[in-house]
Amino acid sequence: MTHKFIEPKAPPISDRSVVGWMRNNLFDSPLNTALTIIIAYVLLQFIPLVLDWALFSATWVADSDACKAGSGACWGLINAKWRFILFGTYTYDEHWRPFVGMLILLGACVGSTIPVFWKPMRLLLLWVVSSVLLGIIMWGGIFGLSYVENTLWGGLPLTLIIAVYGTLFAFPIGILLALGRMSNLPAIKSFCIFFIELIRGVPLISVLFMSSFLLPLFLPDGVNIDKLLRAQVGITLFTAAYLAEVFRGGLQAIPNGQFEAANSLGLTYWQSMRMIILPQALRLVIPPTVNSFISMFKDTSLVVIIGLMDLLGTVKSVIKDPEWRIFYAEGYVFAAAIFFFFCYSMARYSAYLEVELRKGEGH
Repeated sequence: MTHKFIEPKAPPISDRSVVGWMRNNLFDSPLNTALTIIIAYVLLQFIPLVLDWALFSATWVADSDACKAGSGACWGLINAKWRFILFGTYTYDEHWRPFVGMLILLGACVGSTIPVFWKPMRLLLLWVVSSVLLGIIMWGGIFGLSYVENTLWGGLPLTLIIAVYGTLFAFPIGILLALGRMSNLPAIKSFCIFFIELIRGVPLISVLFMSSFLLPLFLPDGVNIDKLLRAQVGITLFTAAYLAEVFRGGLQAIPNGQFEAANSLGLTYWQSMRMIILPQALRLVIPPTVNSFISMFKDTSLVVIIGLMDLLGTVKSVIKDPEWRIFYAEGYVFAAAIFFFFCYSMARYSAYLEVELRKGEGH
């Protein structure tokens, strides 16, 4: 018997190389190849114009006359107004306080993403201490700090406060609403269904309007609820209604065998939910949950209709200045970059969390 030897072939291009990635994602079919070429051509025509406007021909000095004489972007607007854009009408000489407040708030958010803090008491202690420090820094009135009413808060700190605490309180409320909607108790189930469908059936701007203008009409004389608190409650309940449906989808995706296993172990309803069902359900709905948080973070810009000056509100206020009015695009681009940074950070952490929580599953 004769043996025929096959000539060795060159090893295939690694899928992890740049060439392999391009072959698998950009040129894997005639249609994708054509689309890649068309998009590359458009980008080659468009990107140089953007770079010229944004960088090469841009004006960076805080002088509106120099900006008007230039042909590119006027980043002098940001140079001249960045403190007002970021901190709003907060006392100018004490802008260090909202800056430190932002660091405290962001530090608490980052700490909450570290597994070492994923214990109920540790998280509670982290947020209680952070909230107390934030209140002291922002309001003042003690430790030699002058008192600053929250009607003067604005810009990025206000946006972060509304978004972060809206997320913090909407999450547990959404879980309770989801469990209530799936409850066998008619009264609780009916209330949760009514609340969820009512809130989801109206736009956020209506919820903010009702919480700010209609709610005070039903309060007794002399009773006044802070405007920021009303906005915070409105956004929290609105987000909780949407999260409730997200969580309900996760709960319904859990096989019945998990519920039966919990019952066979003699666990109570709340024990089985806390230790078996909810951890699995919440892991399944990480992408839509974070999507709701991102949507809520951007929707904080609607608080301007009730007189609160968030980040987008301060930008709008700046471009109303006749001296800088024609450079509105630069203001919105600056605000968009800040929103994008925070939203993209949440999206990337969501992807990381999915991978981390799926380790050990065998796929």
